[in-house]
Amino acid sequence: MQTKLVTLISALTVVFSSLAMAADDDPNLMLIKARQGDMEIRGFSAGPLFGMAKGDMPYDAEKATKLANNLKLLLQLDMGSAWAADTGNDKYPGKTEALPEIWSTYPKIADAGKEYATAVNELADVAGNGLDALRSKIGGLGDACKGCHDDFREKE
Repeated sequence: MQTKLVTLISALTVVFSSLAMAADDDPNLMLIKARQGDMEIRGFSAGPLFGMAKGDMPYDAEKATKLANNLKLLLQLDMGSAWAADTGNDKYPGKTEALPEIWSTYPKIADAGKEYATAVNELADVAGNGLDALRSKIGGLGDACKGCHDDFREKE
């Protein structure tokens, strides 16, 4: 677990350092990039778990455990400051898909975050216990992701 934490922190340090340079003079662009990086890392871990559950890739208990624990580890990051008001797609079109409803419907977004955390924790508890166990909890993760994306993310 310690090695994973060090690796994750090292990777995030590199990402956030490069984001700072890319933010130009507008600090909100750095915030947008930081939260996009967070979502990329989540997708990096969640994608293979969904792939295993769907049968698109072979189930690997060790890998499923690591990926689910990566998602759990990400819950420990305090990304709240990356979600500053006025950093939605109404103010930054083409830079973010975050809808302004994130800030105007609070605490709805907080509730969605709690649902996501619950789904991640439940998945992490069973991901390495076989394909059926993974499948029993992966839907909760998918629903949590979808719920937030449906309500708070610009449609593609």
